[in-house]
Amino acid sequence: MQKIKRRIFETIEVSEDSTTAGKIFDVFLISLILINIMMVIGDTFNLPENIKTVSRCLDVISVIIFTIEYLLRVWTSDMLYPQYGKVKSRLRYIFSFMALIDLLAVLPFYIPLLMRIDLRVLRILRIIRLLRIFKVNRYTNALNTVGAVLKNKANQLVSSMFIVALLMVISSIIMYNVENPAQPEVFKNAFSGLWWAVSTFTTVGYGDIYPITTCGKVISAIIALLGIGLVAVPTGIISAGFMEEMGHEKEDDKDESNKHYCPYCGKKID
Repeated sequence: MQKIKRRIFETIEVSEDSTTAGKIFDVFLISLILINIMMVIGDTFNLPENIKTVSRCLDVISVIIFTIEYLLRVWTSDMLYPQYGKVKSRLRYIFSFMALIDLLAVLPFYIPLLMRIDLRVLRILRIIRLLRIFKVNRYTNALNTVGAVLKNKANQLVSSMFIVALLMVISSIIMYNVENPAQPEVFKNAFSGLWWAVSTFTTVGYGDIYPITTCGKVISAIIALLGIGLVAVPTGIISAGFMEEMGHEKEDDKDESNKHYCPYCGKKID
């Protein structure tokens, strides 16, 4: 039984030295995830009934496969966390990010089977199927890189976002006091001014709410110019973080490749 468990673990666990069965499993699961994403997109179209039937069948098959995968990962989690006991390792895996994604991806299928639920709520729950796209994170470092950048630049991002949010609140209150006497039906309260501030600071400018007084237009122009610079600050921080992370990855790859060469003569070590 332990050998079977080890073989299953090596098959379903993503690693650079995956077995042939593991690589086939990875390709199959990625393909299934992409098919599910196309199915979610297809649900938004008025498709023929026979295609909808095929889509429902594929959804059931996908849920069964994803459920089996989830249970196998829980079962073999003690091999993923060998430093913990069986119970603790399984609890650690169950509450990990990817395990929660796996669980949420199949829950919309099982919830109606367990309890009576309004069909309108069910339609909303089906959107959770989109979370299956995050399962691809097991096979790519893209989301890991994004997470590392956000983690490393968290303090700078929080500081810049706090300043932007503070200026949005201040500008919304100012604009409300300036424009409310002239157009009370538009700038009804500070929240109306906040919506205007968000669209102005982000340079979106929907045009559904805008100042008509001279003072309001002057303030709006100043805030729009400030928005160009202030909203770009978090973007610059994230861009710098990506450049640093890419530099670290290149250095790690270089260090890894240098391990195969003699540090003294430079010859390749067999």
